[in-house]
Amino acid sequence: MTSQLAATTVVSGTGLARDLRAEVTSAAADLTAAGTPPQLAVVVATADESTAWYVRSIRGAATKTGIRCSVVDLGPDAPPSRIGATLSALSADPEVHGIMLQTPLPDGAHFADLAASISPEKDVDGANPVSLGRLGAGLTAFAPATAAAVLALLDHYEVPLAGRHAVVVGRSTVVGKPAAQLLLRRDATVTVCHRHTSDLAEHTARADVLVVAVGRTGLITAEHVRPGAMVIDVGTNPTDDGGLAGDVDAAAVSGLAGGLTPVPGGVGPVTTALLLRHTVESAARRSP
Repeated sequence: MTSQLAATTVVSGTGLARDLRAEVTSAAADLTAAGTPPQLAVVVATADESTAWYVRSIRGAATKTGIRCSVVDLGPDAPPSRIGATLSALSADPEVHGIMLQTPLPDGAHFADLAASISPEKDVDGANPVSLGRLGAGLTAFAPATAAAVLALLDHYEVPLAGRHAVVVGRSTVVGKPAAQLLLRRDATVTVCHRHTSDLAEHTARADVLVVAVGRTGLITAEHVRPGAMVIDVGTNPTDDGGLAGDVDAAAVSGLAGGLTPVPGGVGPVTTALLLRHTVESAARRSP
């Protein structure tokens, strides 16, 4: 990857994630010493192996930083009522400071409905519609960690945003919409594109900052990128050889984009680190 992008800055997330984890480790130690050990609860109701891998990675990262991480596995046949009751019980538990609901969910279970059972104060991945509404209104709330990771990377690489044109491809409540809101907060002029956008390249090729989060391998090619643009690739698409590929054709935009996040190693590690930081921030609000 590095050799392909010799003329394009590789916007790696590993260094930033390492710095964030160091901050989290220090904060978690202080909170534990003060009698408030931070704890993250992850609720799972699926047998999906990729979800299991992700949850293991979160638990491992949490443990290394001194955060307790409990995985509540309800099984792939859990009814929505049980999932909702579990989220409500965790929200009421004073020893739990962060709550995540993993997808996919069983048939008949709707993520937005269930996420409403997560206390906004413990909603470290910004899933509750209340959290998303507060984010859109410019009020205090935990942003979805992946969207927050996009902004954290742009800041880490000192990419100016005020007055710049940012284009977000994708409108999910996990990345696209909250990323657009965060960019607006920073005084960027934001265009949101999606599958019904006609002539996608007409919009993306005018972007100073291009954020792509649609889950379609190689969607963005050279025609979509303005020379010198900063490109944040949020896509994580499985490949036939067991690896991951992004939504951006990295080889095609090499030497054209000013910067590009690698996949893997770009947004992903920062997302996990921010989930942990949100958890210690929630715990700090409840510490004596």
